[in-house]
Amino acid sequence: MTATPAPAPAPAPRNQQAPLDSLIRHTTDNAVSWITLNRPEAMNALTWDQRERVIALLGEASADPDVRAVVITATGKGFCAGADLRGASTTTERVPGDVARTIKQGAQRLVAAVLDCEKPVIAAVNGTAAGIGAHLAYACDLVIAAEQAKFIEVFVRRGLVPDGGGAYLLPRLIGPQRAKELMFFGDSVPAADAARMGLVNRVVPADELEKTAREWAERLAAGPTRALAMTKQLINASLESDRTTAFAAEAAAQEINMTTADANEGVTAFVERRSPSYRGR
Repeated sequence: MTATPAPAPAPAPRNQQAPLDSLIRHTTDNAVSWITLNRPEAMNALTWDQRERVIALLGEASADPDVRAVVITATGKGFCAGADLRGASTTTERVPGDVARTIKQGAQRLVAAVLDCEKPVIAAVNGTAAGIGAHLAYACDLVIAAEQAKFIEVFVRRGLVPDGGGAYLLPRLIGPQRAKELMFFGDSVPAADAARMGLVNRVVPADELEKTAREWAERLAAGPTRALAMTKQLINASLESDRTTAFAAEAAAQEINMTTADANEGVTAFVERRSPSYRGR
């Protein structure tokens, strides 16, 4: 009697989502947390779960004493094309407050996670950074861009108000007039122009992007981690502070910092005329 062959397995749906760990790659190397957006076919536009993964990784970096710097980068031709809206429904009736709630719980949380991360965060921008993707880069403490990278305030092209912290970040980086120019027209800004404006720290050839980001991140990771965290906090807060408040915060930060092992090591190394060896403690 001939055995009946088992039915062939059904093919996986074409639109089946890849595992999250493959879409947001994460490694830790030499005390540097590398977060890599890996959805090049979609120009690394972020879905809800990918955004939540990035937020979680930034929170983990803050809490982990063995992580002393963070790099956010991407694969393919795009750094990040913003939020992935392809799954968003345009037919569902909205209740007043839905849009604001979505922005507060979504893009704004992502930008805040970068600003609030207790470790220095470097953006290594490999390609197009548009909308929320541009704001993700601007929120980072340092921005290195490949020569072919470009930045686009794409919202006006869609008839939208900039969100995800754009109207907060841009005026602080380049002033209100320049910010209005970029947001009113939505023009593509090449990396070299972005550097001249002050949006980018360094522009490098594409094949040197990872190398440069690694060198910068490892220098930061070898530094006095808690002092860097408080320096970041002071600078970010200074933009909303008057002089008296800023001076008080500075003095308090130094008081706290002087209790750290790295501060003691830095002063001792200076007295002993040697290079300090910081441990991030």
